[in-house]
Amino acid sequence: MSLCLLPLPEPNYVIVDGAAIATRVLEPTHPAAGDVVLCHGTPWSSQIWGRVARELSSEYRVFLWDMPGYGQSTMDSTVRVDLRSQSIRLAGLLAHWDLHSPHVVAHDIGGAVALGAHLLQGIEYADLFLWDVVVLDPWGSPFFRLVADNAPVFTELPPTLHAALVKEYIAGAVRHNLSDLDIDTLARPWLDVAGQGAFYRQIAALSTVDTHQITERLSAVRCPVRIGWGSQDPWIPVDQAYNLQTELPGHSSVIEIEGVAHLAPVEKPAAVSAALREWHAETRHGRSEPS
Repeated sequence: MSLCLLPLPEPNYVIVDGAAIATRVLEPTHPAAGDVVLCHGTPWSSQIWGRVARELSSEYRVFLWDMPGYGQSTMDSTVRVDLRSQSIRLAGLLAHWDLHSPHVVAHDIGGAVALGAHLLQGIEYADLFLWDVVVLDPWGSPFFRLVADNAPVFTELPPTLHAALVKEYIAGAVRHNLSDLDIDTLARPWLDVAGQGAFYRQIAALSTVDTHQITERLSAVRCPVRIGWGSQDPWIPVDQAYNLQTELPGHSSVIEIEGVAHLAPVEKPAAVSAALREWHAETRHGRSEPS
């Protein structure tokens, strides 16, 4: 089965916090209903949002970015890629785009980054939709922890072994088989010399120290939140969605997408787009769960 990733336009580069960030903006042909910012996780890039972004852009202005260390953004080894640094950059990028209280949608560690910008950097959102996010303990697979503890060793792997490892890791995030073309597209940023070092560096930089600063402040979230999860996520079990629900103020609801693993925007983009449209319609008309 091929999930046929939909290519995004070539990026425009924005310098934030000294780092070159690959960004894209998709716009409707008529006045936009609002602004939507899409945040990716690891080991992904904004490419995972391709189909969702195209669908939403018929109504909204859609803003995408590759975090430094990922995708087509800088992979310079001197650029910090920890969660707090990425949160600061998201805040700076929203200022560059002149966005005030956008709709924010975040996947995987993108959830921690978006929450960090909100809770630690004081950025306001109209609402926040979190998909299979890395926030609560425990997180990080045994492989993830092995790499984090031995990043310099993995960085020295022969390129063919590194490529096989990355592609197998990516394939393990989905329930349905990805085509070779889809796997190659998702793996491509990590397969040259700079990408190989960046792949292991970003894993090593991710720490529960940063997520703990967020979890201890979850009760202070100031916007409506909805949580989406793949019912068969092998990386972060769906129980985490309900644990997160109990930590947030108000009555945040959980949507499970059946038959989906960790990568709902790729596995079932139509279902993700429909959930986002419904959510934004509710918040626009004041029927969202209170924060």
